[in-house]
Amino acid sequence: MAYDFKDIISKFNLQGELVSCERYGEGHINETYLAVVDNSGEKVNYILQKINTKLFDKPDKLMNNIRLVTEFNRAKIKARGGNPDRESLSIVYTKEGNSYYQLDSGECFRVYIFITDAIAYQTVEKPEHFYQSAVAFGNFANLLAEFDATQLYEVLPRFHDTAKRFNDFTNSLNADKFDRAKLCQKEIQFVLDRKEYCSKIVDLLKSGKMPTKVTHNDTKLNNVMLDATTGKPVAVIDLDTIMPGSICYDFGDSIRFGCNPCAEDEKDLSKVNFRIDLFEEYAKGYLSAVGDGATQIERDNLAFGAILMTYECGMRFLADYLDGDIYFRTHREGQNLDRARTQFKLIEDMEKVLDKMNAIVKKY
Repeated sequence: MAYDFKDIISKFNLQGELVSCERYGEGHINETYLAVVDNSGEKVNYILQKINTKLFDKPDKLMNNIRLVTEFNRAKIKARGGNPDRESLSIVYTKEGNSYYQLDSGECFRVYIFITDAIAYQTVEKPEHFYQSAVAFGNFANLLAEFDATQLYEVLPRFHDTAKRFNDFTNSLNADKFDRAKLCQKEIQFVLDRKEYCSKIVDLLKSGKMPTKVTHNDTKLNNVMLDATTGKPVAVIDLDTIMPGSICYDFGDSIRFGCNPCAEDEKDLSKVNFRIDLFEEYAKGYLSAVGDGATQIERDNLAFGAILMTYECGMRFLADYLDGDIYFRTHREGQNLDRARTQFKLIEDMEKVLDKMNAIVKKY
C-alpha cells in the first residue's frame, strides 16, 4: 500500500521537510523506513516504522511500554554524562505529544531518532561480537535495575511462564491431532522427565525472592547497535517485546542461540554442541556491565536460565509439531521436530557442564 510519507512525517515534532523515505533493514515484523529530512540544508535521518497491529493489537499499550522504558533510560544516560540520543532508542513524539500517529484507515506509525555511525550485525561473525552484545544487554539490565517493571503491559501474556508452556504441551500431546506422538516418543519423554524445571523461576518471581525486572525478550545480536569504528556497544534496540520478568530469561535466551554453532534445525545432532567457551565470553561481558544491577539470586540462576530457555523453546517446537506446525513457519516436513531435537541436544550438553557454567558466573 502506498502511503503519503510527507504528510505522516509532518505530524511529528521534527524540523525540516522530508526528502526521501525508503525501506530499511531486515526486520520481518514491522515495516521499517529510513526517512531523510532536510533541515535548513542539513540532511537528518530518522527511523519511521509502520507498527504491525495484527501482532501488536494494542499499539497504545505497546508504545506506552516503550515510552516508559526509553524515558527512564534517557534520564539515566544523561545523568551519567552520556548521549541519550545515541545510547538509547529514542521516540520522536507527534506535535500533539503522542508516541505514535494513527491514520484514519487505522495504520499506526512511529518515529525514532536514527542512531548514527553504528551497525547491527545479523550473525555472530566473531566471538567479539557476542561479547559486545553481552555488554550491551548487561548495560540495558543495569540501567533498568531500579525501574518498576510492574508498570509494563504484557504484550505477549505469560510468554515465559514455563509452567503454562508445559500445560500447553501436555494438551497438545493428549490431543495428538495428527497422530505424530508415535514418531517422537523419545522427545516427548525428554520433556516430561524435566517437568521440575518449569516452575523454578516462575515461583521465585511470584514469591518475591527474585525481583521482577524489565526483560527484552529478543536478545539477538541484531538488536544491538555496535559503534562502526570501535565495535563497542552503543544501544539496545527493538523494544516491542519488553515485559516484566526475570533477567535470567534474557541471559538464557542469548546463550540458547549464541552458543550453538549449528543451524536451529540441524538434522545431524553430532554437529550440535554447546560452546562453553562462548558461554564464558558472554557471561564475562554481561556481568561486567550489569554490575550491581543483578542480585545474588539472579546471578545464582543465570546458568540455569540458559537451560530453562532452551527447554521452553524446544518444548514449544515439539508442541507445534504435534499440533501440525501451525505456529512456527516450516519449509519442510519434520522441521519443527528437528528444531526440538537440536534444543534438547543443547540441554543435554549444558546439563553435563552446569557446575562449570555456575563457576564461570561466580568467577566474573
